[in-house]
Amino acid sequence: MTEAMLEVKNLNKSFGRKQVLHKISFSCAPGRIVGLVGANGAGKTTIMKAVLSLTSSTGDITIDGQKSTFDQHQVLDEVGALIEYPGLYPYMSGRDNLKLFALSGKQQDIQSVIDALHMGDYIDTKARSYSLGMKQKLGIAMAFLNDPKLVILDEPMNGLDPQATKELRDLIVAKRDAGVTFLISSHILSELQKLAEDLIIIDHGKIVQETTMDALLEANNHFVVVSTTDDDKAKQVLTDAGYKLVEGDEVKIQTKTDDAVADVLKTLTDQQVTVTDVKHEDEDLEGSVLKLLESDDQK
Repeated sequence: MTEAMLEVKNLNKSFGRKQVLHKISFSCAPGRIVGLVGANGAGKTTIMKAVLSLTSSTGDITIDGQKSTFDQHQVLDEVGALIEYPGLYPYMSGRDNLKLFALSGKQQDIQSVIDALHMGDYIDTKARSYSLGMKQKLGIAMAFLNDPKLVILDEPMNGLDPQATKELRDLIVAKRDAGVTFLISSHILSELQKLAEDLIIIDHGKIVQETTMDALLEANNHFVVVSTTDDDKAKQVLTDAGYKLVEGDEVKIQTKTDDAVADVLKTLTDQQVTVTDVKHEDEDLEGSVLKLLESDDQK
């Protein structure tokens, strides 16, 4: 069995009398992109800070087979990270900021990361003149310096335009293909859905589910959207027949399998409702996560 790149066991954290992390345990396999998902305040950033020894905690953290503690964490030299806002020196150029963070012998990494993130047009101007997106890119570049084996990114898409988001996505996938492990938190679940292979879903400082993206999406609801010559009548007919309709203007039926479509169409035509179009929709990651969190809150 391949040893985990990151293993967290029984991680607990309190601020004063308030416990914010409760026995958090998970692992990240080498060369995998792991998404850390949860509502604001669920504990995502606190977990990342604990792994990076930016805050004290109890429990065991192992990175690349080496124990890492708040006081002893040399192994963090193998880890790149962007947590919350990038810490930049505003009166230095972007390139000089990168030079400052590059380890000895890793200076050659600087130009490659500048090119990968398309920062060449402004990298030699002072960071104080940068837009939010430019600062975010520089912070991401810092995380990729020094050939890390593990990269931890907290809300990396913040402030990025669609083109920059795609460039970051391509870079993450290329690094993953080269064996780098990622732990990524993002509230932009549509973007995380394109990247993450494994998921850790947390709520109120506890892990709700540890799963794969494929498994979670496979268990999703499937929807059929029909357009008809009389949508109001179609809704009534389908409701009377026992179908579960999604609230809204369109005629949207929740189904479990594609087989249900033929039954839906027959039900409508038997009642003289003419169908003009049929579309299939699958629930996305956001829908899946919200469903999980809602069921957890009801426990």
